Amino acid sequence: MNLGQGFSFVLGWQPILFIVMGVIMGILAGAMPGLSPSMGVALLVPFTYAMSPTLALILLVSIYISANYGGSITAVTINAPGTPSAVVTSFDGYELTKQNKPGMGLGVSLISSTIGGFVGTIILILFSVQLAKIAVKFHPAEYFALAIFGLTTVATLGGKNWLKAFVAAIFGLLINTIGIDPISGVSRFTFGSVHLYDGFSLIPALIGLFALSEIFRQLEEQNFKSKKAELGKTRWPSILEYWKLKFTILRSSLIGTIIGIFPGAGATIAAFISYDVAKRTSKESKKFGKGSLEGVASAEAANSSSVGGALVPLLTLGIPGSASTAVLIGALMIHDLTPGPQLFQNNPNIIYGIFASLLVANLVMLVLGLFGSRLWVKVTAIPKKILYPLIFTVSIIGSFAVRYSFFDIIACLGFGIFGWILRRYKYPVAPIVLGIVLGNIAETNFRRAVMMGGYNIFFTRPISLILILLALISFGWPILQTKIIKSNKS
Repeated sequence: MNLGQGFSFVLGWQPILFIVMGVIMGILAGAMPGLSPSMGVALLVPFTYAMSPTLALILLVSIYISANYGGSITAVTINAPGTPSAVVTSFDGYELTKQNKPGMGLGVSLISSTIGGFVGTIILILFSVQLAKIAVKFHPAEYFALAIFGLTTVATLGGKNWLKAFVAAIFGLLINTIGIDPISGVSRFTFGSVHLYDGFSLIPALIGLFALSEIFRQLEEQNFKSKKAELGKTRWPSILEYWKLKFTILRSSLIGTIIGIFPGAGATIAAFISYDVAKRTSKESKKFGKGSLEGVASAEAANSSSVGGALVPLLTLGIPGSASTAVLIGALMIHDLTPGPQLFQNNPNIIYGIFASLLVANLVMLVLGLFGSRLWVKVTAIPKKILYPLIFTVSIIGSFAVRYSFFDIIACLGFGIFGWILRRYKYPVAPIVLGIVLGNIAETNFRRAVMMGGYNIFFTRPISLILILLALISFGWPILQTKIIKSNKS
């Protein structure tokens, strides 16, 4: 009944206009390196002051859900992930582009994002209160174990070179220790520089490691050939190819929603874990990292469905599940609304208006994506002599836009050179991003858990113990498989 009232409001011309505007802005924010979903939402909050609370939130959640899809556009076409979670999409999406199949990557990312968004929203509508109660009972020991489980995906990311992937992840963890200690407040490895007190920002590191390092590598190889002549041959996925991905998309959507529910976990962890699970369960696991449609589908379904998951603790308990939902809390308070159980009782029209708008926003994103994909794919036809300077310029601007800091530009260039050197010696750069993202979660929750119950607490709490055992199996199994294969060959 309440959801029906939500749809009756959302299907008016004004809400539809705001949803379309929000989706367009979200796609642009996600596609632009340096503008994350949370930044896209934050930039529009000041413009919602004069709006009604329902229209304001409809606009903001439309930006939020579409920005996760937008990140895949540049990840697939130019290997410059627009969002941290789109890093995982680039593993196979950009490989498809290099094989002159950008349409395959863009098509699968769009459909997977749409279905993931629907699944996350439906779970939000049906089970939000029950799931939120489970999420708030998570102890720091469980969060630490979840972070460790996420880190074990490096074994899958590295494939046969799991040792190099492990070394790269260690680099990411070490980079994360730079700055102010999250517990004691002591500065670490800052060398007296005030610019390092907050550590390295993730976005400049992400842009440097992926976009700039790829440019440097292509320049080294003097690869200036354009694929303009082959653009007309670009193939798009058939209905049968989409159908073959159904179980991967649904499984990844569930994983993304569940991980999104836990505050602080977010779309990036969801995408990495979902990709890892997809590779382990696939009959064509050897294709992962070489242009696998399952790889693209798992990453995009997970990061989009995590939006619905992240809104669960926000709307039911007032606890932000991600950076974007933290901004949404501010938007709610601007309009004198307090997120939590009372919001469901006192303002059900707003809650169900948000639910309905999420479903409609996914449909709008699908329509705009289907028309826009033909435009996105033309990026690959831009002559390399124009494309490389363009990517470099956008990377510098995107790095500066995060904190309006010239130091971030220098950091971006430094990470670009670092990533280029790693690529030369066949070290994967994705585990570094994973280490940076999960390092803070792992360290902070490890120390909190030890202070609360000592070192035994990780093994006395059932969920923590199960996650640690799964992490050991997850990390050890690919290594064991590699050794068995080598012994059989010898």
